[in-house]
Amino acid sequence: MNQADHSQTAMDFLTVSDEEFAAGDHLQASEKLWGAATHAVMAVAEQRGWECRSHRSMKNVVQRVATEIDDVFFAGGFAAAEKFHKNFDHDEMEDYGVEADRPLVHQFVHRMLSYVD
Repeated sequence: MNQADHSQTAMDFLTVSDEEFAAGDHLQASEKLWGAATHAVMAVAEQRGWECRSHRSMKNVVQRVATEIDDVFFAGGFAAAEKFHKNFDHDEMEDYGVEADRPLVHQFVHRMLSYVD
């Protein structure tokens, strides 16, 4: 996939995630939210020629962007996305956590994609 494909996939996954949360399918919605975040990271990494083939390398991309923009809170959006990834496997997030963290992931995806030309 190229950066445009990753960007589009990220946006598509955000939409599908919202639809699945509304339908009550929190597991699939959680996985799509995680997917949106990872594809946004991959779009930036692809554009910049950075390694992005593992969870660790994705975290490194997020940290590099956070350092570039001098925003210590930026990585918190990715951390929120990681909760949804874990939720897909373990279904352990409480409703209040879902509602608190969903907007953080949306914001993270949009901000990350704003760094893609």
